[in-house]
Amino acid sequence: MQLSKKTNIIKKIASELGFDHCGIAKAQLLNEDAQRLESWLSKGMHGSMQYMENYFDMRVDPSKLVPGARSVITLLLNYFPQEQQNSDAPKIAKYAYGKDYHEVIKLKLKALLRSIKENIGEINGRGFVDSAPVLERTWAQKSGLGWVGKNGNLINKQSGSFFFIATLITDLELTYDNAYTKDYCGTCTKCIDACPTDAILSNKVIDGSKCISYFTIELKEMLIPENMKGKFDNWMFGCDICQDVCPWNRFSINTNETDFSPIPEILNFSKSDWEELSEESFKKIFAHSPLKRSKWKGIQRNLKFIQND
Repeated sequence: MQLSKKTNIIKKIASELGFDHCGIAKAQLLNEDAQRLESWLSKGMHGSMQYMENYFDMRVDPSKLVPGARSVITLLLNYFPQEQQNSDAPKIAKYAYGKDYHEVIKLKLKALLRSIKENIGEINGRGFVDSAPVLERTWAQKSGLGWVGKNGNLINKQSGSFFFIATLITDLELTYDNAYTKDYCGTCTKCIDACPTDAILSNKVIDGSKCISYFTIELKEMLIPENMKGKFDNWMFGCDICQDVCPWNRFSINTNETDFSPIPEILNFSKSDWEELSEESFKKIFAHSPLKRSKWKGIQRNLKFIQND
């Protein structure tokens, strides 16, 4: 079977599974990214996220994840919601409105790999979404899906940045897309200017240890640093400020993925509803939500912190 035919089959299957974009890059060592990541880690910009230091060689060499890797398939799945929270409610990042994307996308990746084997033949491949040591934004850019903006997010010129990025690394040789070489951020600094904690630095460097998402999700200590008081702008879980102000997100359209439909409580809960929520009820309502990552205790900690802002 010709490489172009195999490639077209894969892109067609990806579309049928609901992915909005699919790009393919040649698997190779990411030497420039290795240097950037090393510098970022050495400056402690990962805060207490020790896992970022692990599996360094796997992050920059896809063949360490899939022996004989030839292709990196990158897939984008839109999560931009149709509905918004009540304006006075504690804010939750849009990606967390519905079902946990890890659960949703892992099923799609398994189906994609299974379908590739049925239509093309036996191959070796592994799917990854967010939690694995994969530099997904770099691969997305290398496969022509967009550029990395000043806020560190992948931006697609037609659709903005409200996407999950998934990766399928395989030993199958395919036709490769041209890397995205243009940067359409230009002189715009809206994301840098809007970030209340100054987490967005120059040259597309994000100080993760200053990001509201880091404090409200990743930080496991029960105390958020006092110098962050008054800077959270009512964000209880994650933060969308740098995406909300990005001019390219005027092209965002509502997701078609039903699993990302907002959990009713996320749209309707008031501040007092969140404060009165028991741990038992939290576990029941948010059993399949990204909010479970912060756990009930983390949500209560965040609520107290923004309450005193």
